[in-house]
Amino acid sequence: MERLQGRVALVTGASAGIGAALCSELCRQGMRVVGCARNAQKIREIAEEETKHGSPGSIYTIKCDLTQESDILSMFDEIRRTFGRLDICINNAGLSHDASLLDGATSEWKNMIDVNVLALCICTREAVKLMKEAKVDDGQKLHKSIEQRLMGKGMSGHRIPEMTSFMYVGTKFMVRALTEGLRRELKADGSRIRVASISPGLVETEFEYRCFKNDPETAKSIYTTIKCLEPEDIVQSVLYILAAPPRVEVHDILLRPLEQKV
Repeated sequence: MERLQGRVALVTGASAGIGAALCSELCRQGMRVVGCARNAQKIREIAEEETKHGSPGSIYTIKCDLTQESDILSMFDEIRRTFGRLDICINNAGLSHDASLLDGATSEWKNMIDVNVLALCICTREAVKLMKEAKVDDGQKLHKSIEQRLMGKGMSGHRIPEMTSFMYVGTKFMVRALTEGLRRELKADGSRIRVASISPGLVETEFEYRCFKNDPETAKSIYTTIKCLEPEDIVQSVLYILAAPPRVEVHDILLRPLEQKV
């Protein structure tokens, strides 16, 4: 993983769960990680912990509300001023609400679309723009450049569970289509930026507790029905993608807990 050292990676939703684990591991791989979330203090604590343990990389914190395009644009301007480039963009942030299609609140539907779809698209657009400015996808530097785009989606982008927030599922199906659309647009543009997607099943994080914020027992029961995946499992999939030779584009990885039926 020497080719990762010194590279700049953006991780959205970096304050907890998979995002926090990614920040730590990429820092340990010697990368300059930009972690963004509304709770910037949590990311600073992760950064301090990695510094304490002597990790060769660094974690740079940016407070960003992904539902606000102005915040996202300001974040990319800060990355541009601070680092002058971006090699990897991991669209990790995502959320769900316990909001059905029959009686869900419009504000909660909109929040899922804003974070899971629009923020992902805006971050993708701005990341590609910055990569092109810094000539990250210059084929002559391919052997020592990391030209990787990660667009996150869960298993809900591949099948519809029996009982769930169907608006959330809808956003994940849309991300699946957008991921393939991005790949085709980049190919048509002659770019060597690679697109990858990771679709995990149930991962034990704060996700369900945030979804069922008024019903923590339901969230707890979801995580105790089976032995769930852990954030580290997703991190290992990310490292596999990043370690792939420049000739390889790992387009989609699906992984479930062994006991998960659908």
